[in-house]
Amino acid sequence: MSSSPISVILDCDPGIDDALAIALLAARPDIELVAITTVAGNVPLAATTDNALRLREFYRIDDVPVYAGADAPLRREPVFAGYVHGEDGLGGAPVPAASRGVDDGFAPEVIIELLRERPGEITLVAVGPMTNVALALRAEPKVAQWAKAVVLMGGAFTRGNITPAAEFNFFADPDAAAEVFHAPWQPVLTSLDVTLRARVGDEVMTRWSGYGPLSEQLLMPALANYFDNRAAGGVELELPDAVSRGGQAPAIHDACAAAYVIEPGLFTALPAHTAVETRGELTAGMSVVDFTPHGEQASNSTVLTEIDTPRFFALMSEAFETLSTRMQRQ
Repeated sequence: MSSSPISVILDCDPGIDDALAIALLAARPDIELVAITTVAGNVPLAATTDNALRLREFYRIDDVPVYAGADAPLRREPVFAGYVHGEDGLGGAPVPAASRGVDDGFAPEVIIELLRERPGEITLVAVGPMTNVALALRAEPKVAQWAKAVVLMGGAFTRGNITPAAEFNFFADPDAAAEVFHAPWQPVLTSLDVTLRARVGDEVMTRWSGYGPLSEQLLMPALANYFDNRAAGGVELELPDAVSRGGQAPAIHDACAAAYVIEPGLFTALPAHTAVETRGELTAGMSVVDFTPHGEQASNSTVLTEIDTPRFFALMSEAFETLSTRMQRQ
């Protein structure tokens, strides 16, 4: 007897690694991708939304609605990462232009309505700045009880990537990230400490070069640009064991959060109390993770601490094979 598919809203800021997260979810028959919502982050909102629209058609998931959300953080000035993802957000990859526009609706309001209509059924996966999620919680706090689960990509409990203290998504909107952890739910946090172990080295690049248009128009050019930008700018602090490509192999952060939804057994997880620094002159966006929560600092999150990297890349490769076959048939 087959189980029901896992229903997912993906809130994202495409973004090269976002594109791979969408691909993973789109390829899986056990995932119902209810909606894609976009937020300003890696690049401005117009570009993240355009990328989501292009990817929807490229991946042949035309029935999935795409809704645009917040174009700026709650409080701070916007910051972007075009120096990592390219000015278009996809590293200049020749993914064709979209023939359809964005669906009607403001992403935070859509998140509220979709969760209200199906309480306890939909997992919210947020892999960009947390602005849309925070706005949804502000407008309707019951979002926290209506979501079946919430999985985040963001933060770090050792060191950051955009600053020594902060990971990009939390740095881009620290106030929003803080509000997400204040809500009465138990987010699963996929932090840099895990995602930096999911690096696309030479062997994986070779494996991923044979998926036809998926490889030629997205995977190879986007990942090559990702690697070149990071190698040139030194924009991501490296872990000591990151030796592939001279320690500069690109980490596909957001795909890890998507993988957790599909196969949580790939990860080791611990309960923790997570808070986000919002005002520090040197530490804005820093995630403060206490793995020994007690009293008023009771656990408010589940933090992923380890990843089975070979199994993760096997999952990704299987998804790309499935998606490539679909794309070439249609």
